[in-house]
Formats: sequence, C-alpha cells, structure tokens
Amino acid sequence: MTILLSTLNARYSHASLGLRYLQANMGDLRDATQLHEFVIGAKTTDIVEKLLAHKASEGTTIVGFGVYIWNIEETTKVVAMLKRVAPDMVIVLGGPEVSYESAEQQIVQLADYLVTGWGDVTLPQLCRQILRGPKPLMKVHVGVQPPMADITLPYSLYSDHDIAHRTLYVEASRGCPFKCEFCLSALDKTAWPFALEDFLAEMEALHARGARLFKFVDRTFNLNVKTSLKILQFFLDKLAANPDDPVFAHFELVPDHLPDALKESIAKFPPGALQFEIGIQSFNPEVQALVSRKQNNEKAAENIRWLIQESQAHLHVDLIAGLPGEDVESFAQGFDRLVALQPHEIQFGILKRLRGTPIIRHTEPFGLIFDPHPPYTILATNKIDFPTMQRLQRFSRYWDLVANSGRFAHTLPLLLGATPFASFMAFSDWLYGKTDATHRIALDRLAGLVGQWLRLQGMAEKEVNAVLSTDYAGKPVKQADVQQSAAKKETESLAAPKRQARHLVH
Repeated sequence: MTILLSTLNARYSHASLGLRYLQANMGDLRDATQLHEFVIGAKTTDIVEKLLAHKASEGTTIVGFGVYIWNIEETTKVVAMLKRVAPDMVIVLGGPEVSYESAEQQIVQLADYLVTGWGDVTLPQLCRQILRGPKPLMKVHVGVQPPMADITLPYSLYSDHDIAHRTLYVEASRGCPFKCEFCLSALDKTAWPFALEDFLAEMEALHARGARLFKFVDRTFNLNVKTSLKILQFFLDKLAANPDDPVFAHFELVPDHLPDALKESIAKFPPGALQFEIGIQSFNPEVQALVSRKQNNEKAAENIRWLIQESQAHLHVDLIAGLPGEDVESFAQGFDRLVALQPHEIQFGILKRLRGTPIIRHTEPFGLIFDPHPPYTILATNKIDFPTMQRLQRFSRYWDLVANSGRFAHTLPLLLGATPFASFMAFSDWLYGKTDATHRIALDRLAGLVGQWLRLQGMAEKEVNAVLSTDYAGKPVKQADVQQSAAKKETESLAAPKRQARHLVH
C-alpha cells in the first residue's frame, strides 16, 4: 500500500504546512505516506507521471490532494487525468476550496472521497477503512476536530532543503474569534491554541537546524498577549544570543489591540526581524458593520502610527475594494488615510467570494457580481460598475509594482502628492493606456514610464532624473550607484526577504 499526499503550491518557496500536518498524524500509516509537492503552472502530464512513479506495485494506492482557491483548476485537471490513466488509484480530496459547496464541483464528482474541514484525525481513519475495511459507504466525510493536545505537530517534517530554501509556515493557534464575513475564519467559533511549551520546543528545534524565516499563519497572533509576549521573547533571546545571526518572523496582528506590554517587546527588535500584517480592510464604519467587522478605527490608526514611528517592524497593511456598501469615494478616503500613516506596504486587495463565507448574503441587496471562476473576484457592485472595478484591479497591480516593491521609495511621494488615491489612479489609467498590460513590464521600462509621467505633470527633467537615479540604479548617476551599493550591502545583512529589506533601508 502507498499513500501519496500532494498539492500544487502557489510558488516553490511555499512549503505546505497542511500536508505536513496530515503526514505527522497518520499514526501507523505514517511510514507508508509520502509527500509530493508541485507548483501551479507545471504541466498536468508531468505531475501525473511523477505521481504514477510512486504507485504501489501491488495493493492500493491512495492519493490525497490539498485543494485551495489558487490550485483548484489545475488540480481538477490532474485528478481527471489520473482517473483516466490509473482508475484504480483512490483519490481523496481535502482543503478549504472543497470543504464548502462541494456537490457542484467537478473535482469532487471525479474523486472517490472528500474530507471537509479538519483532516488531522479524519484522513487517517478514512485511509485505514479504504485499506483494511470495511469500505467507506459515504463519499463525504466531515472532519473531526480533535483536542489540540491530540494533534501531532509537523515541524520535524520540514527537510533541511526546506529550511535552507523555503518559507516555513508555523502556527501557535488555529481559528479566529472574529466574524468578518469575507473570511473563512468567520465560520470558526473561537481560536484554539496549541500547548505553548510544546510549540516553542518545536521552534527551538527548527532554529537549531538553521531555520531563520518563520511565517506565522495564526489569524490573531496578538489575541492572547501573554502568549504573544512569550513567542516574541523566544525570538529576542535568539537575537541576543547571536546578534550577527538574524531571524525574521511574520505575524498577523489585530489592528486595534496593542497594549503597552506588547509595544515594549516589539520596540526591542532590530530592523529586518519583524513583519506585521495588519488587516484594516475598510475605514468606513457602516461597511464594517455590514460585514460584521468590529474595529476601533481610531485605535487601529494610532497603533499603526506607533509601529511606524517607534518600532523597526515592517508593516504590511491590507485594504479590500468592492466590499458591500462601499463606493470608490469611500474607499479612496480610507486609502488616503492609510497612506498618511506611512506603512511600508499597502496590500490593495479586491474582494473575493471564498466558498462558504457569509459575504454571499449581501449578493442581492448590494448587487454583488462575482467571477464564477477562481479566485471568484468581485466584478461589480451596486456602488462600483464593472469598468471601474477593472480600473481598481489595474491600480492594485501597478501599486504592487511601484509602491510595494520598494524600488521607488523616493519617487512615490512625487507620484502621490496631496491626493494619493486620485493621483495614482490617474497614473494607473495612463500607464495602462501606454502599455495595455499589467504584467511582464520590465523594471527598466517601468522606471522610464514613471519618469515620463512625472515630466508630463510638469516636473523638470533634471529633478526627475535625480530622483529616479536615487531609487533605480539603472539610471547611471555615480552618487546613486554608491547609494544603491550601500543599500544592497545593508539588505544582505538582514534575514528579511529582499522586498521587505528594501523598505527598511530607505
């Protein structure tokens, strides 16, 4: 018998935490279980061939696929081909994309079994029934949520290669007590912590093996401040023991909950060691109420301001366009308010209808129209028509290329002026008119277009060249080259990923 656990990751650098949890909890089937990760964009035939190479020569082979919003279409093709060339292989599905509204999905119809929700206990049980009997009568198996202490932690399954070359995802807790209707965590009853001492022992083992980049996937890292402080202290101790051996830790923060004890700990970290992802989503109280998001906007803004001014943490703050009840003017006001707080990155997201989320209840009252294909992006609302939503999509992409990339730190304020949203929207519309593209714009071409736009706004040629040269070494100015060389050297001394490091050295 053979059990293959597989998924298609969005990038090679992403190592699947979910698959490793499943393998760690297979019990007596663990030795028969193998992980096989792929990357979206790979040829379907290549994936199928590689999986078939591990098919048991005798007995049963089970293939379990982790299915997510980013890989559902390609995984469907893989499952369809496997069922054609190896119909005796047993296909089991799991993951958030197939855990809700599953009956209508082609991939579920093709597969033999489906595990919805938590799979740590239910998948091993299902595999035992498939392999040893009695054969399961039901196709759909609702995942059983075990006590947290019964879940075997998976971190030893990160290989030395993973540690050296990939982002390591970790979690000190699962779930979320908040009910934001655009998020799958709205379906959780609360947040469930793992035993902290056990978790920190696993982090210690990873660090001892050379891990230096930790991405926490907890939805509410700072919900329990005592736990947050102990985790932060773990990383502070590592930095104190060897200041020349940096670490980088990413956490998702609740924006309006930053007590003094947490601030005191955060302030101790050097540049390049901490990144906080902060979900503002909307500054409009009426929109927040519609989607069941409880947030003290004044406190959230105050906390972001403190983090920028008093800490060395890198801040990645999220806004979502297309929420029910929010028009472009309201979103623009929120965007300008956030720009004024000066976070390092603003993730300009477009609303998506994740399967199972309560956001669907607003469809008729607010004229929500979603793309029927993954990732189910909002196409229009009763406040924002389709052409305007397309303009917002392009704004989002260009903002990522110019602002979030960190490559135009000195040029960006000149692009934004006193009205950041309106100014960048004008630039975005012009840029699309010039390129007819939102992807595959070479950096040197992009820099040239940014310069052209600034000149069209009346900026002197000499001033444009000077500021672009400061940001972009492709414009040959000796002093700028010196600055770029110094910046590059400084970023190489940080454990932070290159993009975050660029923000921190400016």
